[in-house]
Amino acid sequence: MSAEAFVRARFGARATTPVPLGAGWWSRAYAFTLDGREVVIRFGKYVEDFRKDEVAGRLVAPAPRVLEIGEAPDGYYCLSERAYGTHLDDLDEAGMRRALPALLATLDELSRVQPPGRGYGPFDGTGTAPHASWAEALLAVNEENPRTPGWHARLTPAAAQAFAEGYAALREAAAGLPDVRRILHCDLLYHNVLVDAPRITALLDWGCAMYGDPLYDLAWLAYWWPWYPQWAGIDIRAALAADGRRLRAYQLHIGLAHIAWYAFTGNGEHLARNALQLTHLVQG
Repeated sequence: MSAEAFVRARFGARATTPVPLGAGWWSRAYAFTLDGREVVIRFGKYVEDFRKDEVAGRLVAPAPRVLEIGEAPDGYYCLSERAYGTHLDDLDEAGMRRALPALLATLDELSRVQPPGRGYGPFDGTGTAPHASWAEALLAVNEENPRTPGWHARLTPAAAQAFAEGYAALREAAAGLPDVRRILHCDLLYHNVLVDAPRITALLDWGCAMYGDPLYDLAWLAYWWPWYPQWAGIDIRAALAADGRRLRAYQLHIGLAHIAWYAFTGNGEHLARNALQLTHLVQG
């Protein structure tokens, strides 16, 4: 069933024709007006991603509020408020300089939110995460799961060596990490942050969110910054002013997670680049 057919069947004349907004690996999104209100509907196979959006929408101001979740052909749908802005990824250096203070302030506010449930690592729709400690959650990065099966077997020799060395470095670094439990987005960039400079108008797609140390989201910016050459004139490490030891530990985890991800998705170019970046982190 098409998105238009589903919206017509579910909402009838209350809804306008849905317009495609974009698609990621796990879901596709459309915008329309329902009862005069601008909304977004997403379709995907994994309802737990939408439940995490629902949790974030209740706790975090820039997270769009989820209005409805239900079953759809081939999976589920999630209806939420629509947010507007420019994708953070699309900003030039001047735009990022204007937006960065607001982004860091938003992450600081996020770090003060007391999450529900229990545990560390990826949480479910009830707010429950599976790990007894933050270090345990990070070290689970070497495990496969039903959504990304078989990635170990798809590693190139260079990526396998980088992963082994990076995981050994993470094991050493994880021993001294604090058991701080806050809600982390864990997928900043990738068109998940909307900006109306200097405001951050939305943090989208909480499917990768975890409970842990809020410095992790700052490490995310530090890790991916070199992938955006238009921002090379901004010293992100100086802007973050963060604990370098913890920042390195979380960048190791991000590199390991994305070696696994790009092996699973078959993106050889990004797999090789992440392997090289992880090697530099280990050696540095």
